[in-house]
Amino acid sequence: MKLFNTLASALAAGLLFASPVSAADITSPMAPELKQIEKDGWTFAVSPYFWAAGMSGDTGLFGLPTVHMDMKFGDILKELDFAAMAIGEARYDRYSIFTDIMYTKISSGRGTPRGIIADNVSVTSETFAGLVGAGYSVLQSERGNLDLVAGLRVWNASTEIAFSGGILDGVKREDSATWVDGLGGIRAKYSITDKVYFTGWGLVGGGGADVDWDVAGGIGYSFNEKVSAVAGYRALGVDYSNDGFVMNVVEQGPIFGVVLHF
Repeated sequence: MKLFNTLASALAAGLLFASPVSAADITSPMAPELKQIEKDGWTFAVSPYFWAAGMSGDTGLFGLPTVHMDMKFGDILKELDFAAMAIGEARYDRYSIFTDIMYTKISSGRGTPRGIIADNVSVTSETFAGLVGAGYSVLQSERGNLDLVAGLRVWNASTEIAFSGGILDGVKREDSATWVDGLGGIRAKYSITDKVYFTGWGLVGGGGADVDWDVAGGIGYSFNEKVSAVAGYRALGVDYSNDGFVMNVVEQGPIFGVVLHF
């Protein structure tokens, strides 16, 4: 059973960041370019993205002792059922509002060695993370801008372990946690040509978690006024623990996305 306890903890951690893995417009390289389509002074952008992140750290479920994990992105991908990640932003002059929505579902099943306690044990984990916030450009020019940003990120993670066959046939157990973290930091963007720009950010905060941080850098290319693409690297860490649910992990890896302007 230690094997399955370890698996459940690892999967729960992976879900929180799979990307999960990982993470809002202020936390994503898919930041809108300087030149956008304007409507009554407002500019808008939507950015679906993909984060190929691995994960390392300590996790714990059901009040059991924490376990250490070191998972590559390929390990997470094998168990991934579904993932959806998208960012939206609206800007007016120096002001911006934004949101980042992430949902992931991972499941895995294993047969037991002797089948006395159970013939099979399945683990299903789901995570929702949503960030909403606002920013203000303290420095702004035709080439770039430097924004001060702040927001709230809501996390909800649940893991269910179900047994089939054997003594525990039909038994299910679920452990879950919901918390909110306040984040603050900066986002910067600089266009080196009309087509190419650099973007980066740094965020840190806490609340439900002891520490919640997020840093990244990327390079973007504009195909036209409505479509651009970005590639970069991102690292995110969180240290949360409450009532036997422990999540102290770091997720990092390359991130890719498309920016749609309208």
